Amino acid sequence: MALVVVPVRYPLTKHSRRTLEEAIEIARERDAAITVLHVDLYQNGKKVTRIDLKNAVERSIGPIENARYVVRTGFLVEESILDEVAAEDADIVVIGSQQASRLRRIFRRLTDNPDIDRYLRTHLDCEVVTVESAHA
Repeated sequence: MALVVVPVRYPLTKHSRRTLEEAIEIARERDAAITVLHVDLYQNGKKVTRIDLKNAVERSIGPIENARYVVRTGFLVEESILDEVAAEDADIVVIGSQQASRLRRIFRRLTDNPDIDRYLRTHLDCEVVTVESAHA
């Protein structure tokens, strides 16, 4: 079964909810499982549990079929996302446009090519879907 990974903020923001909704739609279309990922930053000192994340998502979106909830702890959100994508051998990563721009900045520092989609496909064999922020 294919796997979609979707990083979200906790508590869910409007942008995280939109990204999550797009990831759910992609998972349905492709008959894929979904991993909802939140990265707890060491430096923030907050402890979000998988149950906290699951409850917040289900309150906002409702139950998600074939969903797994993961909370990783790290210093850099982007590095933790890449670690999760690699560890789970994800097929698709759905990220918000704000996250995409942060990832591009990091890739510019690490490589001479800020093309996230090509980088991930080359290094992790993964498709990246970027969800634009809703302008309301």
